[in-house]
Amino acid sequence: MRKFGSVNGLILGFASIFGAFFLEGGSLKALFLIPPLIIVFGGTFAAVIIGFGFDKFTKIWGLMKMAYFPKEYKLDGLIETFVDFSNRSRKEGLLAIEKELNKVEYYFCQKLIRNAIDGNDPDSIEYLAEIEMKSMQERHYSNIFIFSKMGGYAPTMGILGTVMGLIMTLANAGGDPNHLIKNIATAFIATLWGVFSANLIWLPISDKLKKCHQEEKNMMELSLQGVLALQSGEIPSMMRARLVSMLPQKEQERMLS
Repeated sequence: MRKFGSVNGLILGFASIFGAFFLEGGSLKALFLIPPLIIVFGGTFAAVIIGFGFDKFTKIWGLMKMAYFPKEYKLDGLIETFVDFSNRSRKEGLLAIEKELNKVEYYFCQKLIRNAIDGNDPDSIEYLAEIEMKSMQERHYSNIFIFSKMGGYAPTMGILGTVMGLIMTLANAGGDPNHLIKNIATAFIATLWGVFSANLIWLPISDKLKKCHQEEKNMMELSLQGVLALQSGEIPSMMRARLVSMLPQKEQERMLS
């Protein structure tokens, strides 16, 4: 259900904003004018291509899917897996858990455990984990930055569309009134779509990707602590207490109750 929270929020935003517009007597035809949509979305996409390159632009669709349907990290299950590994390794040795690595869902965690099984010292494992976490953060924040910039580009493109519409209105002053009204509508609809897309599409995606990053980072940090505890031979109850303390308070209460 959590995966669909962002989708439901987007639907609610569309329904609230455009629903109010229709309740006030607005029409679908007046709202979805082609020229303003081309100016706002085409201009925003063009700015991304200019600023970040076409290869980055092609990735935004996958990032949008990731934001609206994020991967879930089941940290409680990961903790239980580490506790099971701890029980087994204390009885049969660390090598005994190598055959059980398929129980670990996350590749990062598997890699750290393999390093521990291979005999790498704790400092080396921690160093490797920190390098990967730093690389992951840089990669994620470069993607987040794209949507933050789009949230700035879109309203500017809306203003540009408004200015163009008003120029056309003034250029045709004294002409057909219906044509003038259409130009004015085009002008203000461009501003609407610019502000709307920035605040209900691009900036929320940026925020959602930040949350996805934090959740993956939490998994990596918990994995690192679990592997270090496993390698040091920490007793299962102490390992469990250590790892559970990294969860939010409500999750801690649920797991320790």
